[in-house]
Amino acid sequence: MTVKAVLFDMFDTLFLIEKNHEFYSPALMRMFIYLNKHGVKVSFDKFNAAYVEARDRIYARVEDSFEEPHFNVRVFEALRSLGFDYEISSPLVAAATNEFCEEFMTYVKIDVYAKAMLKRLHSKYKLGIVSNFAIPECVFELIKAEGLDSYFDVVMVSAAVNKRKPCPGIFHDSLKILGVSPKEAVFVGDTIDSDIEGAKVVGMRAVYIERRLQKSDKVCPDFTIKNLNELLTALDQC
Repeated sequence: MTVKAVLFDMFDTLFLIEKNHEFYSPALMRMFIYLNKHGVKVSFDKFNAAYVEARDRIYARVEDSFEEPHFNVRVFEALRSLGFDYEISSPLVAAATNEFCEEFMTYVKIDVYAKAMLKRLHSKYKLGIVSNFAIPECVFELIKAEGLDSYFDVVMVSAAVNKRKPCPGIFHDSLKILGVSPKEAVFVGDTIDSDIEGAKVVGMRAVYIERRLQKSDKVCPDFTIKNLNELLTALDQC
């Protein structure tokens, strides 16, 4: 069947996270410094422990449901465990999340081939992004900063819809917005379990961009590429 739409994973597919994902500690510290300046008077060690506990508790709670609570929930639960009575809707919670996001984005750069590739695809296919990420605002800001927002007909971020890949729902919702069937769409991603397996389960063809070696006994991609510059050739064979 003719390909009408191409959907992409975001991080380590279109955008690369530099320095082996070393953003976490400085981003957490930046968030802590902001909170400390605005009345959260605890040591970093206590805050870090509360944050990690809250994060891991949330992961365990949603492991089987493929839900994706917003990053704000982590901040809210960490502060509550430290005895600070802020609501999840508090501007302080949102601002703390934004501090983490701003630091994270300094570790992210667009793939060298992405812009030219998307420009060529945009004239031929409907395009979309389906990303697992707890801070949707980061995804939208990065796309806009690179001037790519006009290229995409749908941008679906897990924490904005409380569904994460490989949940079939996040793929189906994206395809519905695009107005195409799974057989008319190709998904491009860098993880076998979330991206390739998730896309194949709903009936999409899948292109695996091999940023690092991964294997699976459950599913194989339709094509494997080493970089985005090879995607056009792969799509011609789909």
